[in-house]
Amino acid sequence: MVETAVIKTKESVGENQIRGCEVRLDQVSKHYIQGKEQVAALDKVSLEVKAGEFLAVMGASGSGKSTLLNLVAGLDKPSQGDMFLNGRAISGWKDKQLTLFRRQEIGFVFQLFNLIPTLSAEENAALPLLMVGESRSVWQPKVSDWLKRVGLENQRKHYPAELSGGQMQRIAIVRALIHHPSLILADEPTGNLDSKTGDQMLFILKEITEDLGVTLIMVTHDPMVAAYGHALITLKDGRILDSAAR
Repeated sequence: MVETAVIKTKESVGENQIRGCEVRLDQVSKHYIQGKEQVAALDKVSLEVKAGEFLAVMGASGSGKSTLLNLVAGLDKPSQGDMFLNGRAISGWKDKQLTLFRRQEIGFVFQLFNLIPTLSAEENAALPLLMVGESRSVWQPKVSDWLKRVGLENQRKHYPAELSGGQMQRIAIVRALIHHPSLILADEPTGNLDSKTGDQMLFILKEITEDLGVTLIMVTHDPMVAAYGHALITLKDGRILDSAAR
């Protein structure tokens, strides 16, 4: 029997503040066919992340980190095993249900920022609100408050080409949080930043998610980045090699 990695965080958020999503994987595997062989990107992974926790997932390229994020996000489906978000089994959900859950409850932070070049900083930050039809009079004050929080109120009309990498990633963080999700999934969020700027981004991301009580799962290959998490698991060949709480 494979032991479930249960991640417990330090007391960073009061119980009355926690609104994060609880994530549980039970013996989850994901198989792909390469040529005539079946390859296990994830192999019977069991994992529990409590609401409001910051889990760092480490591992080399090909260890299963991105596969894990894609499964939690509902962008891919497991070959076997069960996945639960806030106690609800999502493995059998239809695409429409998964899309609605992602839109309402999940925010994404990517390595490549994924900003739209023809939109201003404030429009990029407001994208989740624009997608559900919020008017400018509603979303603009929200975005303005968030941009002030991350120190970009003076860049709100700038386009991505006019921003530094660190500024673009701050916009991406605001975009991930603007619709008040319960879960943030971050895929190598400092991969395109220098170490100093990366540290600043991680401090901002950790501070804001702790303040809001949001669950954060971040994958990285860098142990210095992983050290920001409340807890850490290491993947190797699709399996949890080690887990630890801080």
